Amino acid sequence: MALWICTACGLEHEDTAEPPPLCEICNEERQFVPLTGQAWTTSDQLEAGGSQLHSALVEPGLHRLSVVPRVGIGQQALLVQTSAGNLLWEPPGFISDEAVRAVRDLGGVAAISGSHPHLMGAMVSWSQAFRTAPIYVAAADRAWTRRPGPAIVHWSGEASPLPGIRLVQCGGHFAGSSVLHWANGAEGRGVIFTGDTIFIGPDGRSVSAMRSYPNLLPLPEGAISQILDRLDPLAYDRAYGSFGQVIPAEAREVVRRSLARYVEWSRGEVDDY
Repeated sequence: MALWICTACGLEHEDTAEPPPLCEICNEERQFVPLTGQAWTTSDQLEAGGSQLHSALVEPGLHRLSVVPRVGIGQQALLVQTSAGNLLWEPPGFISDEAVRAVRDLGGVAAISGSHPHLMGAMVSWSQAFRTAPIYVAAADRAWTRRPGPAIVHWSGEASPLPGIRLVQCGGHFAGSSVLHWANGAEGRGVIFTGDTIFIGPDGRSVSAMRSYPNLLPLPEGAISQILDRLDPLAYDRAYGSFGQVIPAEAREVVRRSLARYVEWSRGEVDDY
């Protein structure tokens, strides 16, 4: 038996003797099955091939966790430290004894969550490594869970896994797509972790949102307006993406301005096309 990990998305699947015939997450318009076909691995195989977890301090109370070489989509997890324990945001699709020790040295994991199904990695294995830490999965996305478990907590609208930590369902990319708000981040000015709910541009001064990033499927105006509405009550000055992107300051205005521009384009309120 083995816990199979899709090599394309890095999502852990159930413990079976043989790998699934396909990954439902990748065999859908928001993701893709590579031209080379469906392939599978395991954490043991990845570790034998040299995969390691690296941690780096991003700002006080926040560490970035990266797997090298990258696994699947290659998201960089973020570990948020609070007075009541740590939240692991968008867990890696790889786990090992050494990786668990490294995270334990940072205070362990008291809760787990992510922005949407593509970036939940080996969430159940990470939960089990830390006394079955609860895994917060948006109820609207529950059907996409590839490895169910009793630690999964379904939520809608908003949830507060730990003090000062707030999950906000925005929709768009997936019905349950969310952001994480960390009130104490950025020296108390507030931080959001955007995942793929809002994608931070390479310039660190713009964002966008899409139904599918690899397949370039846009979202309708209504979905963008909904994201803006659900972010509006949040106070934040900084934003972190899942692949190392950062908006270091004035992130709230960057998000508002960028998504308002998206709406203008979707309405055809421009004259340079």
